[in-house]
Amino acid sequence: MVHIFLSDVHLGANNPEETEQLEHELIRLVDYCESQKIQIHILGDFFDYWMEFPDYVPELGQDILKRFESYNRTVNSATTYITGNHDYWTVSHFEKLGFKVEHEYMNLDLGDRKLFLCHGDGLSDEKFRLRRPLLHRFIRHPKFVRFYKFLLPGKTGLQLMKSFSSFTRDEDFIDTERLSNWAEFMFKNFPFDVIVSGHDHVPRVETFSRGTYINTGAFNKYKTVLKYTKEAIELVRWDDGANKFQPFEYQSKAGLNGQ
Repeated sequence: MVHIFLSDVHLGANNPEETEQLEHELIRLVDYCESQKIQIHILGDFFDYWMEFPDYVPELGQDILKRFESYNRTVNSATTYITGNHDYWTVSHFEKLGFKVEHEYMNLDLGDRKLFLCHGDGLSDEKFRLRRPLLHRFIRHPKFVRFYKFLLPGKTGLQLMKSFSSFTRDEDFIDTERLSNWAEFMFKNFPFDVIVSGHDHVPRVETFSRGTYINTGAFNKYKTVLKYTKEAIELVRWDDGANKFQPFEYQSKAGLNGQ
């Protein structure tokens, strides 16, 4: 079976017209995966911003979520949804649509390869040595979550957190060293063959002596996807106009920044 992995769609981060266009592209991608019986794995930050309350579900992305619900039924296999730092406040909506939700990481065996999947913002288990930034740990803390949900209604709370996220975001800052160094540590200390994450938005494949680290990159910018088959595991690009995957030509960090 073919598997694809994508992250950092950030649906909702742009203006309504761009968000609608991106959502339609995603629907056509799911259509294609369903027709080709391809298993989809989402590695975080699919939405920007997702904050679910017990009595409130964000209105964002209802069309693509309905499409995923149908896809999950048709392929009879749950889409993996590992939450990122923009969509970790879930309750139960994704599970009701047939997703398999994880908030930290997932181990996945494909053929003779052992994969470690995560978003890349950080991990709670200290043995993995990928500590989340202080602000992320504070916002994720159960006491803060309970207080925030008690203090604010869902829609207001979501808008406030989205505004705060936009204010603190620095699109020009790219740090690939953190995840690359961490991957090297992981291969030295754990028996994984492939580590896959997103988060820093830079699509790349890095080969170490004991394994391969792959960053799926920002789908909303590069349309990059990691494609796994029995023969190969490679970064490709979703070509919406041609309705198929195309080879992805890796660029330097400066090139990806348009410099």
